[in-house]
Amino acid sequence: MGNHYHLLIKTPDANLVDGMRWLQSTFANRFNRSRGVHGHVFQGRYKAIVLDDDAIGPVAHYIHLNPCRAGIVPVDQLESYRDSSFHQLWYTKQRWKFCDYECCLDSAGGLKDTPHGRRLYRDYLAWLMTDDAEQKRYGFEKMCKGWAKGSKAFKRAVLDDCDDIKLKQLVESDSKEMRGPFWEHMLSQSLKCLGKTARDLRTERKGAVWKVALARHLRESHLIPNGWLAESLNMGTPNSLSSQISRHRKIAKQNDPQWKLLENQENVD
Repeated sequence: MGNHYHLLIKTPDANLVDGMRWLQSTFANRFNRSRGVHGHVFQGRYKAIVLDDDAIGPVAHYIHLNPCRAGIVPVDQLESYRDSSFHQLWYTKQRWKFCDYECCLDSAGGLKDTPHGRRLYRDYLAWLMTDDAEQKRYGFEKMCKGWAKGSKAFKRAVLDDCDDIKLKQLVESDSKEMRGPFWEHMLSQSLKCLGKTARDLRTERKGAVWKVALARHLRESHLIPNGWLAESLNMGTPNSLSSQISRHRKIAKQNDPQWKLLENQENVD
């Protein structure tokens, strides 16, 4: 590709930042030295998207078809494009030892790593190139957007493994796709702080003092919309919730123990 590249990387250790820093600085130095120039080669920071296991195959197909979409090479001659792992997949003697070539074959219907299986995979990519419905199912139009590819449960698990609340907020602000799982995560954490459960949200009255404190905390600390809060906290309409939060600001800030718990939790985080 003329102005970008895609990598599908598995990192057993949490060293992606160090690895990408080495890769891009090394490439930039060699690029500049070979041309006798100076300055930045890459514009801005690289974009990293976390993948669930089920997303690996579709992402591999997307990467392999990238030069075809750009009009660089027809899909029936994709093996001739040397700057792609498909070239090494096709020509087994030129393979990189550090690459896993089976993930894309498995995702294309459990194909075998044989000459016949590789031809079937190329045929599969040719079909995928023309099938808009299948591309939409795989999410091709959004493949380079968002912060993670996978189920909602997978995204919540990634958030649960992230200890730095500031990092969570940064990632949340960077992607609309992130907001739902992030809001659910913060609601769960705040319920634990108050000693409450999701069942309490359903069974206790809409205007319970602790609910109002919770709604205000989530609204002010994480900018969660009133509509989502009203539905998730079972507090009636967004307008009603907004009014209760306003009253809480005026009269309950100093005397509400639930509010103090939530504020202390935020300070600790």
